[in-house]
Amino acid sequence: MRFSINIPNFGDFADPRTVAKVAVAAEEAGWDGLFVWDHVVHRKHEGRPFGDPWMLLTAAALATSRIRLGTLVTPVARRRPQQLARQVATLDAVSGGRVTFGAGLGGPIEDEYASFGDTTDTRVLAERLDEGLELLRRYWSGEPVHHDGRHYRVRDVTLLPATVQRPRPPVWVAGFWPNRPPMRRAARWDGVVPLFTDARHGHVPPVDQVRDLVAYVRKQREDGPSDAPFDIVLGGATPGGDAAGTRAVIGPLAEAGATWWDERQIQTSEAIDRLAPVLRRIEQGPPHL
Repeated sequence: MRFSINIPNFGDFADPRTVAKVAVAAEEAGWDGLFVWDHVVHRKHEGRPFGDPWMLLTAAALATSRIRLGTLVTPVARRRPQQLARQVATLDAVSGGRVTFGAGLGGPIEDEYASFGDTTDTRVLAERLDEGLELLRRYWSGEPVHHDGRHYRVRDVTLLPATVQRPRPPVWVAGFWPNRPPMRRAARWDGVVPLFTDARHGHVPPVDQVRDLVAYVRKQREDGPSDAPFDIVLGGATPGGDAAGTRAVIGPLAEAGATWWDERQIQTSEAIDRLAPVLRRIEQGPPHL
């Protein structure tokens, strides 16, 4: 199992220099990754500054050399695929091939889409997500792209340079379990970042639900390459100063199939966007199973 730190892109973490400080601390303490949110608007956190995730991650990349970097998660349907492809490819170059791309519908839907006059029809957004992901894959290849789809059209465009990672950076897809469509989408890519309706951000997911999810995703991947790596990314807040307590939380999830533990704060915490508690948890180091 590998271990990452998860931070929002607002509050203290809207400043790229602060995110670089977090990244350096995480790398020095032995963590394996740093992932940031990708929000433009979040009504629950109005009045706070927001930073562009790709600028934040670029600062983190320039300050580190080992940890993986990415978003959890980017709403692909809210982005222009060609612009997003360039941002990810540029970060992959700057970081020396350390990008993991997290994708999903994003939300809250009313905040992120309706606020700007966009549709809130989740079926349309899901179509844009799937079509956008396929375009990203093709753009990252460095090969010519000609595309005539339901939502996007491309006329013989080649975006260079291609990503450092070949054939592309790993793509993790998020979605709420037990909803099946997002899990089937994730099974077509490189990992799943499941969210749970009864274990919101920062809360540890129930082991029985994790087992059911892992079994379902593995079933969906039966027709794919048997040796293809696939990540199960779980997260929550653990008692960093209590090694035994942390092992008791994460151990059963690792046995159920989790490959990454993403250390988070409780979403309703007033300190979710504050640097000090994040640094304290980072300095305690990742769990040792």
